[in-house]
Amino acid sequence: MFFLIFLVIISIFLLAFSISIVETQSVNIIERFGKFVRIQRAGLNFRIPFIERIAGRVSLRVQQLDIVAETKTRDNVFVHMKVSVQFLVEESKAVDAFYKLTNARAQMESYVFDVIRSSLPRMSLDESFENKDAIALDIKKELSEEMSTYGYTIIKSLVVDINPEENVKRSMNEINAAQRQLEATKAKAEAEKLIKIKEAEGQKESMKLLGEGIAEQRKAIARGLRVSIEDVKEGTGGNISSEYISSLVMMYQYLDTLENMTKSGKSNVIFTPNSPKGFNNLTSEMIGALSAVKDM
Repeated sequence: MFFLIFLVIISIFLLAFSISIVETQSVNIIERFGKFVRIQRAGLNFRIPFIERIAGRVSLRVQQLDIVAETKTRDNVFVHMKVSVQFLVEESKAVDAFYKLTNARAQMESYVFDVIRSSLPRMSLDESFENKDAIALDIKKELSEEMSTYGYTIIKSLVVDINPEENVKRSMNEINAAQRQLEATKAKAEAEKLIKIKEAEGQKESMKLLGEGIAEQRKAIARGLRVSIEDVKEGTGGNISSEYISSLVMMYQYLDTLENMTKSGKSNVIFTPNSPKGFNNLTSEMIGALSAVKDM
């Protein structure tokens, strides 16, 4: 009875050491007396206890490596470039990934540093921002060529950020602010220019319409004068000359103008002849006009 219990305990003990459960997206590396024999995939697996052992576990999930590299650009600006690399281990090459490379992440970092420090010194700071995608492609190409030997596949590489020194950042911000101010000033000047052009066009159109109105007014005045002269000639039986009638009509026009100026109240200046002779002539014309009216 004791022997059976002992056998059961030994069996349970051996079974516990022979069973291994492998998670999804990972494999176990199995060695027998220190030599690789096979890999165990996801699920329930068995091994020979005390003879075979799990040497290690390799993840097949996508992993990300974040690297910050410091280097100098062509225009002598020190920058910190942050790069993210996404990679995974191919299941068929899991053995190579486990045995050929002790520290895959450190190896990748060295390759990334090499690419960055060979590319960025040939670019200015502005060019480094413009060529972020090209730098990322160079990193992916270099890593893919080197790491495929060790069973690693590079999925993607990204240049996440480029950080220059603080004093350079301040200078860049000041330059950008000045450029934005210049653009705003140009836009404002252009707007004012357009407003002035539109005002000038409106004034031009207004003057054109005013001129047309004045021309029509003068035509109407001329027609009225002609009718007035004809009426006076008919009323006097043709005894008064046309020149005298014209002077008479013009005098009445002058008097009407003076009357309108005094009625409006908006004009406080009346233009009169600037010499005694001219004033006497004006007086004589007014007396003659009034006499002619009495005779009529």
